[in-house]
Amino acid sequence: MEWEIVRRYRGTNMAATLPDWTLLPDSILLHIFTFLDYNEMPFVGLVCRSWLRVSYDEFLWRHYFYSDFQVDSSVPIMPGRTSWRGEYRRLVEGTPVVETEEICEHNHQVLHVSFSHRGDMFATSSKDGYIIVWNSTYPAEVKYYKDMKIHSWKYTQFSQFNSSDTLLLVSGVHFGTYNSTSGEIAVFTLEKDFQLQCRVLNKPYDIFGTWYNDQYLLSGDLHWLAHLVSTSVIWLNKASQENGSEHEAIISRLYKFYNRNASSVRTILVANCLTPEPSPQPPETREQVKEVDKERENLVVVERGNPLSHRDMSELGAAQANIREVQPPQHHPPPPPPPTTTTTTTTPHTSPITYTNDYRRAEVEPSDTLTPHTSTVTYTSKLTNRAGESERKGHEGAGEGAGEGKRTDRNGDDDVMEWEWEDDREPSPPMSLAHNRDKFLIFTTGSKTYSPHQIGFKRIKKFSIPTVLEVGPCLRERIQQRAHQRELRNLGLFQEPNWLDYDSVAERFDNIDHLIDLNGHIIGMGLSPDHRYLYVNSRPWQANCVIDSPLSPPRIAEGIDLHVIDLTNLTEVGTMLRSHKAYTPNDECFFIFLDVSHQYVASGAEDKHGYVWERHYGVCLSRLPHKDVVNAVAFNPKDPEMLITVSDDHKIKVWRSRRRARALGINLKEAEMAKELRLRPTRLSPQSQPSTPSSHSQPSHSPPRHISHSTHGSVN
Repeated sequence: MEWEIVRRYRGTNMAATLPDWTLLPDSILLHIFTFLDYNEMPFVGLVCRSWLRVSYDEFLWRHYFYSDFQVDSSVPIMPGRTSWRGEYRRLVEGTPVVETEEICEHNHQVLHVSFSHRGDMFATSSKDGYIIVWNSTYPAEVKYYKDMKIHSWKYTQFSQFNSSDTLLLVSGVHFGTYNSTSGEIAVFTLEKDFQLQCRVLNKPYDIFGTWYNDQYLLSGDLHWLAHLVSTSVIWLNKASQENGSEHEAIISRLYKFYNRNASSVRTILVANCLTPEPSPQPPETREQVKEVDKERENLVVVERGNPLSHRDMSELGAAQANIREVQPPQHHPPPPPPPTTTTTTTTPHTSPITYTNDYRRAEVEPSDTLTPHTSTVTYTSKLTNRAGESERKGHEGAGEGAGEGKRTDRNGDDDVMEWEWEDDREPSPPMSLAHNRDKFLIFTTGSKTYSPHQIGFKRIKKFSIPTVLEVGPCLRERIQQRAHQRELRNLGLFQEPNWLDYDSVAERFDNIDHLIDLNGHIIGMGLSPDHRYLYVNSRPWQANCVIDSPLSPPRIAEGIDLHVIDLTNLTEVGTMLRSHKAYTPNDECFFIFLDVSHQYVASGAEDKHGYVWERHYGVCLSRLPHKDVVNAVAFNPKDPEMLITVSDDHKIKVWRSRRRARALGINLKEAEMAKELRLRPTRLSPQSQPSTPSSHSQPSHSPPRHISHSTHGSVN
């Protein structure tokens, strides 16, 4: 249809026969505009007021949004947003897809990255043994660094800033044998030249450690009780252990959990508890829970003997694997494209996040934790160019963002239309761990095998942290107690606890409040900034597999599933199946860190890419390339349009949105770009356009769409 109009125009020599563009019905204009690229709309709007009005039509931009980003048609617009045009613009201009820096300071694999709460610093951990703290300026600058090998560390693996950004928790792995699981946590001050404040034992090392509040942190310890049976102890540690008295408490035991079938507590997190304490279960409910636990115990054979390390057990158990496959895992089909769009068979590389109705209802509920604020990040140049007043005449009522439309060649971007942009009002910064409310201790564990396949939840009720060390028995009294036990043992009167019978020793341990079994190897967890949702990476087991031995976990899939858990009711409210890739087997599986901002979710993967999803719409927006495994990602909490990825290729890459990159004076044509998964129409080449009218010519059909892998223009 559009080419027919052009042909008529070119074939006329008299102005009297020129079509009156303003008389075209809006429905025809809308149909024509759906064949154009969204980036051409500002130019179309310059033709006349009628075309300008239609170019701002929300039905048109809704069509562009659903078709180009492949959003499920049942998903409504994000709560608090009113314009589809504004949403399209946000995902194009506000997603971090421009590689603004590539940092090569580490000389080994970079395992983790974390941001301070103020967003002015980030820290990287690496197998070269260094922990490096950076200023998150452009370009990034080293602020502090420390070689942890002087403390007998093999490498650093994790870091976390406390709520006030005055202390940095660093977790690492000790030098030792291949089977060693010993680790350590160190705390450094960020106000006194990175001085070491304390060192705390942490076993196994993949507990990582976490802050309990601004001045106390949690660590773990593991003790074997019998073959395949152990206990995990969670310790509360004071960050600054320089005390004036030996009676001042610097460490206290928080919990002691019972582990069966070679499992243990790993990967601990602390979140604010957003719901009141539930009422106690009636006696009949508690009995039902005990029966379920006994049925689970009967699924495996418990053996007596000496305890083995996790890696020893994985090697011995590899030969004992006997898994019966019933059926392959089921996949959710991708959402169908909008009916008005003609597409090719090419589809996005990842499936979308599918949320339940409960999640959608919770999105529109008012929340005190989501108060808007204006970003405090300062850039060296203006974010956008606004169009002149003459171009804005008649735009009233045209929709959100009206008044844009200015051709520019700044930074070498010829024929690129810059969008007028009103700065997104992000919700408040990540919630700090409160002192006056209950908290959740969240951790990975297991019951069927040693690989972590369950998420455990323990409500930490408000309590007074002990400041005075409890005076226990003196040395003489302890020697007398051991001598008395030795005499009873020699007489056959001392009875050792039967650690294999949990019911007989249950009073010695703390109960886990709730368990969620994901039936797969959990390899990553991340909290939403408001502590409402927990996002989990897991590699699923084969469907309906049978575990014959706890030493032989089932084979895991190469695709990573993403699970979303609502922490107000501890139910799963979102899933994304086989979204990104991992290839290592069960006994070599390692952590893939993910991060969650108010609007986006990002994760690393073993397929040499980081991934970015939009939280509300659930669609994958881009793939961030590296030359090796991407181990971790982190959003700047004060500016989520800045994202950092770290990889086994020894590189740290800083990604920013198009508008942030332009504000920093970066030439987008020369910058490396992410592989965007937005579907775009393919323009017809000039050679394919007829130069003369023909009475037999037919209107061109809808052009095919393809996946846009790399775009250097600001809005291409």
